[in-house]
Amino acid sequence: MDEDAQISAEDVMSATLEAEGKRRNISFYAFTATPKEKTLQLFGTLPDPSMPPSDTNMPQPFHTYTMKQAIEEGFILDVLRGYTTYKIFYKLEHANSKKDQEVESRKAKAKIAKWLNIHPYNIAQKVDIIIEHFRIHVSHLLDHQAKAMVVTSSRQAAVRYKLAFDKYIKEHNYQNIQAMVSFSGKVIDDIEGEQKEYTEANMNPNLRGRDMRKAFDTNEYQVMIVANKFQTGFDQPKLCAMYVDKKLGGVDCVQTLSRLNRIYPGKEQTFILDFVNETEDIKEAFAPYYKSTVLEDVTDPNILYDLQSKLEASGIFTASEVEAYADTFFDPKGTQAQMSASIKPASDRYKMRYKEAIEKIDTLEKEIIKAEKDGDEKSLHNLSLEREEASKAKKALEIFKKDLTTFVRMYEFLSQIVDYQDEELLSLYVYAKGLLPNLKTIDEKDPIDLSAVELTHYKLHKQKEESIRLDEEAHPLPPLNPGEAKPHDPDKDLLSHIVREISALFEGELSDKDILNFTRTIGDKMMENEKVVHQVKNNNKDQAMMGGFSDAISTAVIESLDIHQKLATQLLSEDSKMNLFANMIYEMVSTGLKQANAKAENNIYEPVMKVSESSSGYGKI
Repeated sequence: MDEDAQISAEDVMSATLEAEGKRRNISFYAFTATPKEKTLQLFGTLPDPSMPPSDTNMPQPFHTYTMKQAIEEGFILDVLRGYTTYKIFYKLEHANSKKDQEVESRKAKAKIAKWLNIHPYNIAQKVDIIIEHFRIHVSHLLDHQAKAMVVTSSRQAAVRYKLAFDKYIKEHNYQNIQAMVSFSGKVIDDIEGEQKEYTEANMNPNLRGRDMRKAFDTNEYQVMIVANKFQTGFDQPKLCAMYVDKKLGGVDCVQTLSRLNRIYPGKEQTFILDFVNETEDIKEAFAPYYKSTVLEDVTDPNILYDLQSKLEASGIFTASEVEAYADTFFDPKGTQAQMSASIKPASDRYKMRYKEAIEKIDTLEKEIIKAEKDGDEKSLHNLSLEREEASKAKKALEIFKKDLTTFVRMYEFLSQIVDYQDEELLSLYVYAKGLLPNLKTIDEKDPIDLSAVELTHYKLHKQKEESIRLDEEAHPLPPLNPGEAKPHDPDKDLLSHIVREISALFEGELSDKDILNFTRTIGDKMMENEKVVHQVKNNNKDQAMMGGFSDAISTAVIESLDIHQKLATQLLSEDSKMNLFANMIYEMVSTGLKQANAKAENNIYEPVMKVSESSSGYGKI
C-alpha cells in the first residue's frame, strides 16, 4: 500500500485471513519419528493437490523411514524386547468413623490413587526393586558406564523417589550408585510431619551448578529420576534401563520409552520395568509408529462453527464486545487499555456467576444438613433440587471455559489447513485468546480428608518378563476431535465406602467352588513335588513345615496364577493368609497320602472337603 495511506482494522484482518491460506511459494517440511494426527494433516502430501483433504484424499507422509526398518538396519534398538511388568496388590481401611464424610466419588478415587502412588511404603518397595535390578543386571554394562532413568508421575513423586533412593543407598552402603533428580520449579512437601521446600539445587548438592546433561554423562551419576522434564527429547546413548511409575499412552509413551533406543558401542540390550502400565497398552501406543503412520480420517472443519454457536449461546459475551476487541486488536493504533476494556464485561460476568454459584452451593449444603437432622423430608427434597440446579450452573461455567480453550486450539490448527475467509470467526478467535487468561475462578477448598485412610496390606508382584511383538498391520491415527463437554451431576458416596470399593477391586467375588477347585489344584501340585511328599512322609508337621514347605506353596501358587488369578494374587499379597493356607494344605497333603495308601489296599480314593463361610468373609475349609 501507499506509505501515506491509512491502514484500517479491516485491512489488517483481510490481510491476516489471506495469509492464513495456502502459501504457494513456500514449502513446509516436518521430520518426526512420531507424527501426531495434527502433524500429518498440516504437513501431509495430498494424492490430489487440487482437491481439499477428505476421507478419499487423505494427507500422507511424503517419505517414510519406519521404526521397523530402523531397528532391522541397526540404527536404533528395539526397546520392547525386554519388558517386565509388575502389579500392586493392596488393601485400604478407613480407620476413623468420626472422620467419615460424603464426597464426590470420582474426585475421591483420583485423590486416593495419587495418595497411594506417593505413599512412602509404596515408593520404598519400588526403590528396593529398582536399585537391586540396576545393581545386578545393568550397572556392569558398557564397561560400568550404563545409565538408568526412573519416570515418575509428578514432581512430588520425583522428590520422594530421590529421598528414598538416597536412604536406600546409604543403608546398604552402595558407593558406586548415585542418583540425580530433575524437575522444574520448587516442591513443598510434608514428609514425616515436617514441611520442606525442595529444588533441583538442594536435592542435587554434588552438581555444584553444572549442566545436568553433562553431569549425567560422567561416571559420577548412574540414575536420573524425572518428572516430565527430560522424559522426552533427552538424548543419552548410555541409557540401558528405564523404570516406569507413570501411566503412559499414545505418542507420549513412544517418545518416553524411546529414550532407550539410542545405539552405543557394546549396547545390545535394554531393560524396562513397568509398575503401572499393561503390555497391551504399550503395544497399542507403539503400533501406529512401527510401520508407516496413516490417518483414519481428516478433522471436520465445521467443528469451529459448532463451537462458535455454543459459545455465543452462553451469554457470557456479546457480539458488540467481540467486534470492539477485534477492531482494536487489528488497528495499528489500538491500545492494550482499549482491548482490556472490551474484555472486562465478559470477565466480570463470568466471575460474578461463578462466585454466586459457589456461595449458593455452600449455603444449600448447610441447609440440607440441617433438614436431614430435623427430618424435614419436604425441605430436604426442595433443597436438593436447588443444589442440583446450582451445581449445573457452576458446571456450565466450567464447560464454557473448556470450550473457549478448545475453540482457540482448533482455530490455530484448522485455519492453517482450511481457508475459512470468515471475519466473524477470526474476530472470535482473537477475542477468545484475550479473554481466556482473565477467567479466573475461585479456588475451592479440598473437601476430601484422607487422614483416616490407612494402607493395611501391600504386595508388589512381578507379573512377567516378555518381548512385546508389534504386528505388521497398519493402525491409523484418528482425526483430531475435541469431543463435547457436558455437565454432569457428581456421584456422592461416603469416603469409607469408596475405600472399601477400591480395596474390593483386589478381592473379587469368589464362590465356594472357586476356592475348593483352587485348593485342590494347589494340593495336587504339592503332591507332585517329591521333596514335599518325602518331608511329609518322614517328619512330623513342625519339622516338615520348616523344610521349605511354605516356599513350595508359593511356587505352586505362582505356577497356577494364570488359571486362578484372583485367589492366587490374594494369597501372594498377604503373608498371614499364606501361613494359614500353608497349614491347610499340609493337612490336605497328609490326608492325601493316607488315602493314597488306603487306595492301594482297597482301590478307593475319595477326598472329602467341606467349605463354609467364616465370619471374616473368607472361605474356611
